Amino acid sequence: MTSTTATRAPAGIAPSGSRVGSIGLWLVMLAQLMLVLDATVVNVALPHIATDLHFSRAELSWVLNGYSLAFGGLLLLGGRIGDVFGRRRAFLIGVAAFTVFSLLGGLATSPLLLVIARALQGLGAAFAAPSVLALITTSARDDGARNRALALFSAIASMGGALGLILGGLLTDLTTWRWTLFINVPIGVVVLLAVPRLVTETPRRPGRFDLVGAVTATGGAVAIVWALIQAGDTGWSSPRTIGGLAVGAILIAILTFTERRVAHPLLRPQLLRSPSRVAALAAMAATYAGMLAMFFLMVQYLQGDLGLSPLVTGLAFLPMPLSIFAMSRIVPRLVERFGAVRLVILGAALRVVGFLPLTQLGPDTPFLVVMAALLLTGISAGLTFMPLTTLALRNVEPEHAGSASGLFQTMQQLGGAVGLAIVASTYAAFAVPGDFLTGGRAGFWSATILSALALAAVLGLIIKPLRLSRRSERHP
Repeated sequence: MTSTTATRAPAGIAPSGSRVGSIGLWLVMLAQLMLVLDATVVNVALPHIATDLHFSRAELSWVLNGYSLAFGGLLLLGGRIGDVFGRRRAFLIGVAAFTVFSLLGGLATSPLLLVIARALQGLGAAFAAPSVLALITTSARDDGARNRALALFSAIASMGGALGLILGGLLTDLTTWRWTLFINVPIGVVVLLAVPRLVTETPRRPGRFDLVGAVTATGGAVAIVWALIQAGDTGWSSPRTIGGLAVGAILIAILTFTERRVAHPLLRPQLLRSPSRVAALAAMAATYAGMLAMFFLMVQYLQGDLGLSPLVTGLAFLPMPLSIFAMSRIVPRLVERFGAVRLVILGAALRVVGFLPLTQLGPDTPFLVVMAALLLTGISAGLTFMPLTTLALRNVEPEHAGSASGLFQTMQQLGGAVGLAIVASTYAAFAVPGDFLTGGRAGFWSATILSALALAAVLGLIIKPLRLSRRSERHP
């Protein structure tokens, strides 16, 4: 690479054509994979965790949601911290916290200690993740390089969940569920030692922190998810459920009110003025909600109903990461040819088609049907994630890249947490002791509806322009 090109490269990762820059990029991606894996790596181990630490059926989902809620609820604050103090610094602080609490989670001796450790892992992830995407987007030399980098990031984001299930099954079968958390420690240490040498710091930007926004965003999300999880045991009309939803709604209303009036908002209102960005955010939330819920239910089905071991259960998900990786190689070219919106619509439709057979699972359902559903889910994720990322980050100024990427990943994580709460609650409400299928089918219907909502959100991207076009033809 010539010196002229090198000087044009933005601050962050070293110029992508250099060997140092490539290694730095891959290390940052490795850290992102670690953060994404942790949302599902304990999924396959849930039956073993429940037995070992004596979790109830409703409480068990908090092993996943404790992480997702803290991750999603604090992502906006993490993105803002990266913008103000430097993205490399925020990234390293987040990875350090994530590594320490992974170790403590693996050592947990009670349900409360494990859930607290998972939540603190999510705190570390919330500091690190926005800086990953911001470093990638601001370091691209042109649109082609940016699309390739986003395709790699999206492949990790969508493939990481399925890879987490495979890795979790392998570790649980060969060692113990505790290694699903211990595995993060050596990866985190390597990243912490190498990244300061390979990734340059980004400039600091003036600004203050919106602590009211951070508290209301996180508190509102926790209250809503807690209420949804409680509904499976106490009922949808119980004071706990209604009270939790009311508290969550009040906190979200306070968030909306304050963000329009503070000088340095956590959630920049300007980012929500783009209809395509809002649709992409809604679609991402519903997409991740359906996928994470499907993972949760499918693990219960494969281990509880079919009696598969954790390792075989993890390997059953292999069609997903393979198909996602294959799609990631061609999706950047498909986006350039057909546009992001068409690919997102196709992917969302395929996901609904893939989920529908799971709503009809029975004792005699061929395993081939399950594998086909997982394959279609992988193809749909490969078609969806990178175009959604492109739509969400389009036309964002570099100085706000951290906030925008934090918002995008917030919708992903909170969507997954809310979706998992809804499906876990539905599953618990219809569950029959010793029979997964009765509650499982109801849960899969919930996951299918969530995926249909993602399809509806992206269809809005073409319906509104069509209406505007017809209106302009009638009234030129």
